[in-house]
Order: sequence, then C-alpha cells, then structure tokens
Amino acid sequence: MKISDSEKLILLMLSEIYDKLDLKGEIEPDFIRSAIFSDNTWSIPWKYVGIPFESQETPPMVKEVLNILDMWGFIEWSYNQLSDENKAYVEKEAYPFGKDPKFPGFDGNNETEYMGIASFLVDDLERFSEFKGRYFNSHCPSIDGYQRMLPVYKSVMKERFNSQLSPDDLVMILKERAHPTIRK
Repeated sequence: MKISDSEKLILLMLSEIYDKLDLKGEIEPDFIRSAIFSDNTWSIPWKYVGIPFESQETPPMVKEVLNILDMWGFIEWSYNQLSDENKAYVEKEAYPFGKDPKFPGFDGNNETEYMGIASFLVDDLERFSEFKGRYFNSHCPSIDGYQRMLPVYKSVMKERFNSQLSPDDLVMILKERAHPTIRK
C-alpha cells in the first residue's frame, strides 16, 4: 500500500486520537502505527482483508521472506516427524546444519530489512505461529544460503505436494546452506 508522508502523519494522528479517547473499533491503532513506523504498509490490506483496497503487488523482499519462512516451517515440521535413527542420519549427512534444524533468522547487521519483515509477519500479522517468540537475528549472513536452499526446496515440494520431507530431502536442502566452495 502506497501511503504518502502526509497520509502517514494523518494516520498516526488518528491513532493517537483513538488511544486518547479509548475508542474500540475494528481498526487497531497499534497495528497501523507499527506498519507505518516499520515501513511495512504493504501489510495493512493483509490485516484488513474486508476493506476493498486497490489491488497491489506484494513487494519482492516480502515474497522472498514468505518463501523462506514457509520453507523453514516445513523443514522443522518434517524433521520433528522423523525417527531418532533418521534424525541421526540427517545430522551426519547435512553437517553442520543437520542437527535439529531451526530457522536461525537473518543477520541483524546486514539483513535488517529481511529480519524486520520476518518479525512483522510473525509478531504483527500473526502468521507462521511456529516462529512466535523467536529472536530473528542469526548474527551472521544468511540470505545467500536461503537463496540456494529455496530452489531445491521448491523442486522437492513439486514432487512431494506438501507431504513430509524425507531424510534425503532434508539433507539435500540443508546442505545448500553451505557455500558451494566449502561443501564436502
């Protein structure tokens, strides 16, 4: 959603009036404030689907974060369904990323936009509840690894059609986190 600077100011002022008068309505002033201050105004039509907003394209970085969160949610879920024997296999074959794989987040120094979008999706839009309460700072560059993992994940999912990833699928996807020059 494109909101001009003057419209942002008006929305923020209206949010303050809502709070001051203790008004209760369907529009949540805290959400509107958060969307504006975090520059995630694309999320307003997502939150309020009943309002006939103009059609808009989801920003590319938001799409990418959605794909990454979807991938990691499926990796974690699939891994948790494995037997102990298969977990040991994944740990060994996808070393060092195969032991209890969890979404580590994005680098807080260099990937802050990605980190902010992920946090906003989980905490403000209440999507990907499996990641609720997590800290999304990986403290190291991560996006390149995720970008290598995504095509492999998408390819596997075409064959699996949203069923559990096999141990070999998990190994294949997780190994992509490592840069090709340092893979075994």
